[in-house]
Amino acid sequence: MTLLRYFRFPHAAMLPAWLCLCLSFAQAQTKPRARDVGIRIGALAAGRLNAITDVAGVRAGHATLREEGRFATGVTVILPHPGNIFQEKLTAAIEVFNGFGKLVGYTQVHELGELESIIALTATLNVHRVADGVLDHMLSLPGNESVRSLNVVVGETNDGRLNDIRERPLNHSHVQQAISNATAAMVPEGAVGAGTGTTCFGFKGGIGTSSRVTPEGHTVGVLVQTNFGGNLQIAGVPIGELLRTKGEGTGDGSLMIVVATDAPLDARNLSRLARRSFLGMGRTGGNGSNGSGDYAIAFSTARNPGAFIPNERMTPLFEAVADATEEAIYNALFAAETVTSNGATVRALPVDRVVQLLRERGAVQ
Repeated sequence: MTLLRYFRFPHAAMLPAWLCLCLSFAQAQTKPRARDVGIRIGALAAGRLNAITDVAGVRAGHATLREEGRFATGVTVILPHPGNIFQEKLTAAIEVFNGFGKLVGYTQVHELGELESIIALTATLNVHRVADGVLDHMLSLPGNESVRSLNVVVGETNDGRLNDIRERPLNHSHVQQAISNATAAMVPEGAVGAGTGTTCFGFKGGIGTSSRVTPEGHTVGVLVQTNFGGNLQIAGVPIGELLRTKGEGTGDGSLMIVVATDAPLDARNLSRLARRSFLGMGRTGGNGSNGSGDYAIAFSTARNPGAFIPNERMTPLFEAVADATEEAIYNALFAAETVTSNGATVRALPVDRVVQLLRERGAVQ
């Protein structure tokens, strides 16, 4: 439970940056991550933090807004490197699994294969207000005083079940809070930031993250905003069916995936990498339903690499992104707590019962 719950809107929007930073640490996780209970996905090792921030230079942060009975929403930002990304662009790609979404900035990334802004995630009807906040931030950076065209990237999922989404309560100050809270350390997971009001497989969804290191020493980090449906599977065990949640309104929804890597990849192979992230979604039981907006944004932090990794060396990276995406989704579910807001309650995944079921079937020790 975040302390922002006890501030009435709009006071939460006016919190000073230092207090927002304190609030982010107040959300330190107490629930286990998937790996903590013995779930092991794939053969590759995870990074030190098992997070997107294992990719050197990448930071992520949240701003979380809760008002009892009304708002459960927020912003999550990913800062790809410590500098001015407009002046030091990165190779990037965006892939679409099912396009029922409102992702801002897609066409220019697709056309040029470059990322020139930080990435933000939020709620569907707040995309444009958050995009405006990201644009304010980017234009304010030293060196950008004469910039007259800038392509911000903002993705979304719909948190309208738990959030009074039509009020569009997020504004520029929340974007700045998320940026101020951005850390290269462990990223808070669960019902925080853009995952505050989301639902996944009928349970409380949220933000999750994971990483993998390839035999060549390259790191692939993934952060997800989970709000999609299907029939939940964990490590191959049909958890949704065993918990009797199959078919209980869990079909539609969306998934945003952000993939970072230090591997020197051109935009074409970043597209190939992004597409493989959806394999991780499929392993968890997601089905990319008609009403699902599922996107993967991938970027490489390797600047002036000299030579890009060729096609024949891509397979370990494909393995890494699929495994990290799968585990990030589990981490989002494991970390999220039950949320009651906007006249609805979405309960948390019963982690103890899930672990018992996995043990009974030999999926964990």
